[in-house]
Amino acid sequence: MTIRSRFGVVAALMTIMPAIPAAAQTYAEVDRAVLNGIRDGLYPGAVVVIGRRDSILYSRGYGHFTWNPASPVPHADSTLWDIASITKVVATAASAMRLVDQGRLDLDARVGRYLPRFSGGLKNQVTVRMLLDHTSGLKSYVPIYKTAGRSRSRMISLLYAQPLVRPPGDSAQYSDLNAMLLGLLIESVAGTTLDRFADTAVFNPLGMEQTRYSLPARLKRRTAPSGIWRGEPVPGDVNDQNAAAFGGVAGHAGVFSTGKDLARFAQVWLRGGMGPAGPWVRPATMRQFLTKGPRSGTRLLGWDSPELNGAEPSIFGTLISQSAYGHTGFTGTELWVDPTHDLFLVFLTNRAFDPRARDSLKGLKAIRTELSDAAIRLVPHSCAQELVSRC
Repeated sequence: MTIRSRFGVVAALMTIMPAIPAAAQTYAEVDRAVLNGIRDGLYPGAVVVIGRRDSILYSRGYGHFTWNPASPVPHADSTLWDIASITKVVATAASAMRLVDQGRLDLDARVGRYLPRFSGGLKNQVTVRMLLDHTSGLKSYVPIYKTAGRSRSRMISLLYAQPLVRPPGDSAQYSDLNAMLLGLLIESVAGTTLDRFADTAVFNPLGMEQTRYSLPARLKRRTAPSGIWRGEPVPGDVNDQNAAAFGGVAGHAGVFSTGKDLARFAQVWLRGGMGPAGPWVRPATMRQFLTKGPRSGTRLLGWDSPELNGAEPSIFGTLISQSAYGHTGFTGTELWVDPTHDLFLVFLTNRAFDPRARDSLKGLKAIRTELSDAAIRLVPHSCAQELVSRC
């Protein structure tokens, strides 16, 4: 692509975006990073929300729902996205944290205490904490749906049958199976379904009015599709097939949310557990979930943290602080929180929809790093600049 034609693509993308205040023009590096992803064919659309504990500094939509320029332009306030593995934090770990805060769940209790079917051999040594920090010893991924079909009960039976491949507590290996079991554990302790408990314990009290599992037809019209079937977009259908086999409600994936709602979630963490109507969880409980185990590597409870001395740049950027934490999703989503900078970033895309790049995951990783650095570099370490809005 020539410089002239590349400029034409970026210019066309910029013309469809809503006007922004003059004070926000300093975010050109943020725009450039996101637009590079569209130009390179990684995703057709995206939203970015950047803010502090009490304010939104920047909020913007880019591109379109699909590669068709006639499709809608994403909006940070109203466009719904399949957030994939960010479900593990927003629904599952957050629900577990509420139960811990209420004294109903013991992090160091055996999983078998709450799920008697998870027992036998070394499984008797696996604790709730090990599911949250991925040190349980379970496999990283198993396509259970291929055997279970669409039977939730069969999915659950096959999940319980999965063997450990490492001694419990020995080392961390990121695994969807941990979060699937956590979803079942939360249902057992709470006495209701995971989606209902997440609504009452997390989404509703935090003002996340549009976040939910299992979208009704009326909401699918404003959902960025994360998959394509027989050449047609399928908005509102969960991309993860194991989650689909669970009926769309699972601990590892299945939640749909907006940039605005995830910003509200991030702000509660920056405020040490203070929700919009008062305390949501105690600061001490939140600190438990932000503490690494002796062998959990970069893993906290539910969250991940940046590896700043790795062979490759962190997807959370090279400028992020050691106190930061975040999570990503297979569909192209990212959320991180940096208490040192009093800053959060929400970056939502539909990378899984129909990427035109050969290796969209690798390309997205580079965009995430570039975007994260741009956000930290361009936001002053104070609230002196004009705000786009307030939550």
